[in-house]
Amino acid sequence: MRIITGVAKGRRLLSPRGETVRPTSDRIKESVFGILGENVVDAVVLDLFAGTGNLGIEALSRGARKAIFVERDKEALRLIRRNLSQCEMEERSEVMPKDVLRAISVLEVRGERFDIIFADPPYGRGWIVKIFQVLGDHRICHERTILVVQRDRRESLPERITGWGLVRERRIGDSVISFLSPEVKPLLRPHNL
Repeated sequence: MRIITGVAKGRRLLSPRGETVRPTSDRIKESVFGILGENVVDAVVLDLFAGTGNLGIEALSRGARKAIFVERDKEALRLIRRNLSQCEMEERSEVMPKDVLRAISVLEVRGERFDIIFADPPYGRGWIVKIFQVLGDHRICHERTILVVQRDRRESLPERITGWGLVRERRIGDSVISFLSPEVKPLLRPHNL
């Protein structure tokens, strides 16, 4: 794993041993950021199920203003902190060692709002539905928020996602990347993503 572009371009990120964390591949990451384009610049980013911090660190490298990394696995937390240090990005980041559902509640209480939310949950464990439920129950998004969900191709998005509209999807190998925006005001037009 490496940072693809931006101020930390080419820096290698530490990867986990074993299978407790599944880092986003460079191929998927390149596709995600190619679609997001300039939306990343000056964005406030939330990286849920952050793993190694791969997506949030790439966003910071590409000009995001701030990134919050949510992860509960101790080994993954260690990797996120080391990767942030290695890329000299500690000042613009925060690591929350919490369960995703609890972290979102805390972020709402703090009044945080995010421009981009990455959600790369463990595959096949029902997290996709839970993410939409918790985001619907907590106000951490605004009308221009972009939600990027990575899932196994065998795991479908819910038929009806209250409050969110699917803008774009891309399948890469066994993964599907879904880009969603709030349905309140569809300000994000598909050609912008």
